[in-house]
Amino acid sequence: MTAPDSKLPIAYTRPSITDLEVEYATDAARNGWGPRCYDYIHRFEEGFASHLGVSRAIATSSCTGAMHLGLSALGIDAGDEVILADTNWIATAAPIVHLGATPVLVDILPDTWCIDPALAEAAITPRTKAIIATHLYGSMCDMHALLAIGERHGIAIIEDAAEAIGSAWGDKRAGAMGTFGTFSFHGTKTVTTGEGGMFVTHDAALAAKVDQLANHGRDPNEPRQFFPTVTGYKFKIANVQAAIGCAQVERIDELIAGKRRIMARYQALLGDLDGMSLNAEPEGSTNGFWMPTAVFSPETGITRERLMEAFRAEAIDARVFFWPLSSLPMFPDNPGNVNAYDVPGRAINLPSYHDMSEDDQARVAGVIPKLRNR
Repeated sequence: MTAPDSKLPIAYTRPSITDLEVEYATDAARNGWGPRCYDYIHRFEEGFASHLGVSRAIATSSCTGAMHLGLSALGIDAGDEVILADTNWIATAAPIVHLGATPVLVDILPDTWCIDPALAEAAITPRTKAIIATHLYGSMCDMHALLAIGERHGIAIIEDAAEAIGSAWGDKRAGAMGTFGTFSFHGTKTVTTGEGGMFVTHDAALAAKVDQLANHGRDPNEPRQFFPTVTGYKFKIANVQAAIGCAQVERIDELIAGKRRIMARYQALLGDLDGMSLNAEPEGSTNGFWMPTAVFSPETGITRERLMEAFRAEAIDARVFFWPLSSLPMFPDNPGNVNAYDVPGRAINLPSYHDMSEDDQARVAGVIPKLRNR
């Protein structure tokens, strides 16, 4: 039993699950077998493709799997290079390494925390096969600049939109502009299936390769049963997971609006504080605000460690900003990526979930002025 003076914990995120998700998942568990084993998967793919305005969407076991499939279908191999932002979760870089290619890590812009297009272009070599644009915490990469770079150099621009459901560049949704895009439906994301992902593209030939690779290398036109024609992978989503995804896609506008509502409340509570900034939304872009993030100026003296300590003391589960990939033991150090190394040490991800109350947001926001006054 909770003591009268104790504080109820505030999670940093959790999904929005209604009776609709339970109804679809129950139907899939009871009836989604045999000839119906792909029903919800196909429905999920079609619904998500329609939302994005892309030709094809292929549901996968994770966003990492979707990225691996897309890179493999592009022919990324040993000796190739793929450029990406040093500020990233390991999932974006891992498929590059697993395919034998080299991740080339460049710095981020200080406001959106996304890849710096000028540095990405400067890093291109004859071995460069792709640039990955990670829309961090919902912030959009400069897709106008990146797509122009891709066209100038004849290289693929890939969108890691794992955190960017609800984000857009002009009237184009995140994930729908590059050679291909990938999405995450992890339990922390705006749209969830528990675990799961999606590969999306306008390129029919590329989609056909991904379809084959995702299913053990089996060609749908091969008449012989259980006769794969290439060595593929097993990155398929389950029908029960896809059933939850179908319900989430039906509610997607509501879920996106919920994230923006949470962010608007944080902006109202914290927007006037000097020496602190929240997620950027440059003119002409839309931020889905998956993860509200506060970054403090060096002059405040507020550090990641002080922030985590203060939030823990209030039973609030805040989250650290991504460490630079090049600071991890498996990659060469590159402290020359100044912003990627500087920002995480004075930043924090704030709790954000669809049914978060205004009182709980006020409790979260109330931690910050206390830190500034110490």
